Amino acid sequence: MRQFTSAVSGRAVPLAPHRTTSRRGQRDGWYVPVAVFADSAAVAVPTLAVLSAIGEAHAAHRAAVITVVWVLVRLAARRYAPWTWDEGAPVGSVLRDWLVLLGALTALRTVSGFGSPPAAEFVALCPSLLVTVVCRKAVHRHLMAVRRRARALRRVLVVGEAATVDAVVGQLAERTEHGYVVVGVCVVGEGDVPSGVPVFTRLRADEPTAFDEDAVPVAEAAEALGADLVFAAAGRYMSGHRLRRLSWALHDRGCPLMVLPGIVEVVRRRVRLTSAAGLTLLDISPPTRRGLPMILKGVTDQVGALVLLVALAPVFGLLALAVRMGSAGPVIFRQTRVGRNGEQFPMWKFRTMVVGADRMKGDLATANEHDGHMFKLRRDPRITPIGRFLRRYSLDELPQLVNVLLGHMSLVGPRPPLPEEVARYDRVEMRRLSVKPGLTGLWQVSGRSDLSWHETVSLDLQYVDNWSWGWDMSVMARTVRAVLDGRGAY
Repeated sequence: MRQFTSAVSGRAVPLAPHRTTSRRGQRDGWYVPVAVFADSAAVAVPTLAVLSAIGEAHAAHRAAVITVVWVLVRLAARRYAPWTWDEGAPVGSVLRDWLVLLGALTALRTVSGFGSPPAAEFVALCPSLLVTVVCRKAVHRHLMAVRRRARALRRVLVVGEAATVDAVVGQLAERTEHGYVVVGVCVVGEGDVPSGVPVFTRLRADEPTAFDEDAVPVAEAAEALGADLVFAAAGRYMSGHRLRRLSWALHDRGCPLMVLPGIVEVVRRRVRLTSAAGLTLLDISPPTRRGLPMILKGVTDQVGALVLLVALAPVFGLLALAVRMGSAGPVIFRQTRVGRNGEQFPMWKFRTMVVGADRMKGDLATANEHDGHMFKLRRDPRITPIGRFLRRYSLDELPQLVNVLLGHMSLVGPRPPLPEEVARYDRVEMRRLSVKPGLTGLWQVSGRSDLSWHETVSLDLQYVDNWSWGWDMSVMARTVRAVLDGRGAY
């Protein structure tokens, strides 16, 4: 796999290999039928099993009808559209569709004269809710694994100014969870593309005089490169009328067009498309900071921390004994950290280093292996043998459940930084402090200390701007696997 240096981060990142096929169906056409089959099986099997177990008449026929209605509900909600493939199976969307299914079955039985749905059907459908989420997530994980092997990708031709094109290419190449691979670019105006992606043609910077002056070279580039779709990046030279004419030409040739408005790290549920006076507008809702979701998050934090503290009390005792016997010094290490809106608080951890480790930090500063404001060493000489074990499986973090219970932290959020780290933050990095820090977060389920500072900040800002209660539940579920895996913990 080739590499190039991106102008976005200055890092060498992989460029997916050139594909020899040109039809999208040859690479990702399997996803829709597999997703439909997974949804059908997730409803049909548990529903049939429950109806048969309780002795309901015509269990097979009723399960078949329910399954057909379920697939129709999912199709009507466009759950199989290409732009939903990267989302996996959000619990909220599955729950909404499940409630619509219940309403549709009620209407169907009323119209057919069979009255309201019996309690048996409701009971039979309850397991399907969980099974649907599990099945769709399994299909989604397989899709992500296939994409990491540079398969099931849609070939993309990018049109725009040189700097914008290079930023788009770098953004796509730094991640592997999406389904696009850039096979070429059409540059508007002058300028080089440092990423090294082939420049198929150049378009004039000023408004074209001929109707198809842009359309012909772009369409020829898409056809020659076997592009499945075209990304057009908005810019000073790419006016609305120019984009409109380009869309006509591409759509007449059967090539889809996507317009990149320039916003980044905004999840789809925060964006609403509207129009006014012929203008297309993107209405971006603000990050959630108040209301019912925040109340639910607070209740989850308090109840979750209390339950975990009670359930893990024996584990706390064993770990405290191990720390005491492993090296001289206190069991609990107390350190000042910075929380929401810059407020400082005492954070507790099981001690994993020798006494006086903070005073030794200055002597090790030149050996820092992290590229950002944090200090990290893979083989830090200050860490005790038992401390290395605790860090590998994040057991040293458990006392922070007390911080969650006291309201200093949340179960999910950015990691709480040290005051000296915050002192070096810029305006962008300060936004990490807009929410409570977390016991776990995207950093932990995405690589922990193996992440670069740029990646850490990007993940934290993605969470700060787009968090939801369902996302928190997903992160906590993924944390279990990340902790057991132990990668990036040192």
